[in-house]
Amino acid sequence: MRSIGEMARDGGLSVSALRFYDRAGVLVPAWVDPVSGYRWYEQEQLEEATLLARLRRAGMPLADIRLVLAGWAGADTELVRGLLEAHLRRLELGLSDARGEFSTLRALLDRRENPMASLRTAAATTAAAAATRVSTSPLELAAALDTVRFAAGSDPELPMLAGIFFDVEGDGLRLVATDRYRMAVARAHTTGHVGSRTQVLVPLPLADAMRALLTGGETVNLVVDGDRVMLEAGERQTAGQVIGHEFPDYRRLVNLPAGRRVRIDTAAFRAALENGPVRTSEAGEPDGEPQDLSVLRMTEDGNVVVCDDGADGDGSADERDDVGVNREFLLHALAAGARDELVLELGAPTAPLAIRRPDDEDAFSLLMPVRLEN
Repeated sequence: MRSIGEMARDGGLSVSALRFYDRAGVLVPAWVDPVSGYRWYEQEQLEEATLLARLRRAGMPLADIRLVLAGWAGADTELVRGLLEAHLRRLELGLSDARGEFSTLRALLDRRENPMASLRTAAATTAAAAATRVSTSPLELAAALDTVRFAAGSDPELPMLAGIFFDVEGDGLRLVATDRYRMAVARAHTTGHVGSRTQVLVPLPLADAMRALLTGGETVNLVVDGDRVMLEAGERQTAGQVIGHEFPDYRRLVNLPAGRRVRIDTAAFRAALENGPVRTSEAGEPDGEPQDLSVLRMTEDGNVVVCDDGADGDGSADERDDVGVNREFLLHALAAGARDELVLELGAPTAPLAIRRPDDEDAFSLLMPVRLEN
């Protein structure tokens, strides 16, 4: 184990930066002393700290860094390369220091690609040897698709995010979608699965065609055969090729420090957002455009309120804990939650905002916060 001071010295980050990334859920220590609160890191986390330091010096947003670290941990060089190239295209020509950092990262990726080639070939051969076939409830699958569809990406520079990820393991099918700024996860129960875990990335047009078939009946069958996926609903079916890119390890991305939870009336909270004050961000993400923000604050009596857009600027503790979030994204997440009551989970202002169903911990959305400038 490495102390926080050793990790800061060897990883190129300050101690305060490591504390910040812990609170934000980006680089969480392996163990925290419950008495002293001192942070300890595993040896393997040094590489992540070094990578994180380089990416921050290159000006990459925290939303992208989360995916890079997830891809790096899973040896997903395709995802990492895609994220690096997309960010490079957005950088101004004068950012020569950032270009140098990415050149170093490319060299590191090249060293990792050859060892992974044989593993990917073996995985593809195994997948082609036998099709995976599972049965599930059409109502459950429809609800899962409705829960995650809004969060799917549409950036042509990141094709690995332009679909819905189907993850079959044991007696469950998890559906995941993310566009870097938001993520949604849902689960449907399955029967008939045998063998190892099966994962495919379904393009959005095919996912929408699947959703159109889920109008009734007792069960539907999902079949994954090599690079093709098919949904059978009685005598009707739809099929197509999966996206040939690897999806980031979503399990790592949702492993966040626990925040403060509050139960909300969905309709009332939605009305408060729609009619409440709005702040316009200066550093616009996504797409480089300013966005309308709702500023959320946890009150002393345990409720969440939408703050005025001016923010009194007095540096009070309440104000420092305010969370800024894209209002449109939050409204979409509330609608996808499909419950009269939902649970909001707020952590640090730099940590994702979670929207959870009180009766289903397997269905939730995460929204990246937007830094508030007073």
